[in-house]
Amino acid sequence: MIYLDYSATTPVNKEVLDSFVKASLEFPGNSNSLHTLGVRCNKLIESATKQIADIFKIKETEIIYTSGSSESNNLAIKGVCMKYKNRGKHIITTHYEHSSIYGPLSYLQSEGFEVDFVDSDEFGLVDLKHLESLIREDTILVSINAINSEIGILQPIEEIGKIVKKNPKCFYHVDLTQAVSKVDINLENVDLASFSAHKFFGIKGIGGLIKKEKIVIEPLIHGGKSTTIFRSGTPAHPLIVSLAKALRLACDDMENKYNKVLELNNYLKEKLNKYDNVYINSNDKCIPYILNISIINIKPETFLHALEKHEVYISTQTACSSSNSLSKSVLDLTKDEARAKSSLRISLSYLTTKDELDKFIEIFDKCIKELTLNGKNN
Repeated sequence: MIYLDYSATTPVNKEVLDSFVKASLEFPGNSNSLHTLGVRCNKLIESATKQIADIFKIKETEIIYTSGSSESNNLAIKGVCMKYKNRGKHIITTHYEHSSIYGPLSYLQSEGFEVDFVDSDEFGLVDLKHLESLIREDTILVSINAINSEIGILQPIEEIGKIVKKNPKCFYHVDLTQAVSKVDINLENVDLASFSAHKFFGIKGIGGLIKKEKIVIEPLIHGGKSTTIFRSGTPAHPLIVSLAKALRLACDDMENKYNKVLELNNYLKEKLNKYDNVYINSNDKCIPYILNISIINIKPETFLHALEKHEVYISTQTACSSSNSLSKSVLDLTKDEARAKSSLRISLSYLTTKDELDKFIEIFDKCIKELTLNGKNN
């Protein structure tokens, strides 16, 4: 098997799984209980929370545990907007966000909120001047991801934060899902940030929302004691412990891991550039972990399933996107509908090997020739 879909989800690190199993079997209590077992579980959560806070350089009280980034994004966006709607109902975002951003924004629009989309340059980067011009007295939220999950565009998070902070009534939310363990993000000017364990070799079902201490949000889930008043429910201490372990391991030696993936990315691009009908959509402003391409005249789902027969796994668009055949992100970046209709995402990790890429190219070549010959095009 050749797995090149790490941006959709990563395989669980065995050490992380071991931590989950140990916490589950050896600490069977409910952390809300007052007896010894409950206290022991609560101490595990406190220790894990401190580790996570230290890595993100935030306070322990600024971490809300959730089921993952989709919940975190919803909690951040709805939570802020419903709590501070008396200040205004204006929100700013980009054309490069995840569906778990657009979903709550669409809901809020139905509730009378106004959403503006900031312009981007030829690389997909936020136009900072346009962003500044969009921010109004009634703007209460700017939500911009750190890294686009489909193409890999890395936004200037710190610069954006400085602009947002000029309006003290406006909050800045960043979707960190694709950034954690890949690039170092300064959260000084970020008010809220979402992340999910399964993107950095953790277990599915656990993630977090970083919420700076000064901010109050309206919860999505009410009732039941938890680690915070902003998200009710019995704390899943085995998942929380595993999240801390995954984050620690994933962030270790981050620079060397990045450089290895960069080398692999350049090698893969060199091989793919030899095909006349293959276009590389990811650019120099994108992280090397994601390589988005378009194969003109071959449907992306057809090519994906052709690769799948050889046990090669990549994505069309993002794993959480709808069945819409056109990639809005690729269209916005390339202004080319043909490329937007035929885009594929190859995502790498530091576990990827050059031998795997050589085998991938061999199978890629075979599939593209077969599909072109058989006329399985758009």
